Amino acid sequence: MGQPYVEKSFNTKRTQYEAAGSNVQRYRAVQSVKGIPIWGPGNRGTLPPLFGKGPTPEAVNPRNPTPGTKEMTNLMVQTFATDLNDRLFDNRKPAPSQLWEAMDIPVPENYLTDPNGMPAPEMEPFTFFEDDHVKVSATLVNHAPVFPALAYRFDTNDGSVVFSGDTAKCANLVSLARDADVLVHEVIDEDWVGSLFPAPRSEAEEGVYRHLLQAHTLKAEVGSIAAEANVRTLVLSHLVPVIQPESVWAECAKGFDGRMVVGQDLDVIDLAT
Repeated sequence: MGQPYVEKSFNTKRTQYEAAGSNVQRYRAVQSVKGIPIWGPGNRGTLPPLFGKGPTPEAVNPRNPTPGTKEMTNLMVQTFATDLNDRLFDNRKPAPSQLWEAMDIPVPENYLTDPNGMPAPEMEPFTFFEDDHVKVSATLVNHAPVFPALAYRFDTNDGSVVFSGDTAKCANLVSLARDADVLVHEVIDEDWVGSLFPAPRSEAEEGVYRHLLQAHTLKAEVGSIAAEANVRTLVLSHLVPVIQPESVWAECAKGFDGRMVVGQDLDVIDLAT
């Protein structure tokens, strides 16, 4: 993730860009961005289980079918090597290694042993990045078959924000979000899922139906999660489906006495409110 650092770096460069004056000076300022850290989940370690009957499909890239963030980023650099080298040699652009460093979030190894059977074992949050401005922590959450699925917490002098990421109801998330100022949490309308896949369902439909209900947090659950974590503000995000009117999400406040916001694109949430 490393988002606060990226945000800070971008804002710093934007200020330098705006203050640079001429177009030439602005262009040169943009070229000087260096060392942005890119954090993300590591290698899954094994393929997910096969749902339903039928032959097992051939895995894509069987020698390394589940690359993590660091591997994925390096592979993308290889994919665009021709273009990158054109710019590196012909335009004297900086090399990718000068612009960013991709890193896998170091989940403790003892929690990575059973991605298919126990994707979110009970654990304490762990810190993987800290500087003078922010401390970033994470924990495993349950978005099976996706693994490792992570939620993130950002602690600053101004307050704390937690992002659930995609997840079903998960005790690890509650621990991570304890006493946070803002919890940004995903939610799915279980009534909509039922209407989308009414019984009887085909095997393929059953697979999607189960995934939607078992890998996401239901309207009836999210308010109690926020209450148990004792957060001040609950922001609903990753609304499934996003086309529902805001009134549908009112049920999410059940059991929660704090402020609830149905998130919209470009919203700005004040930590001090």
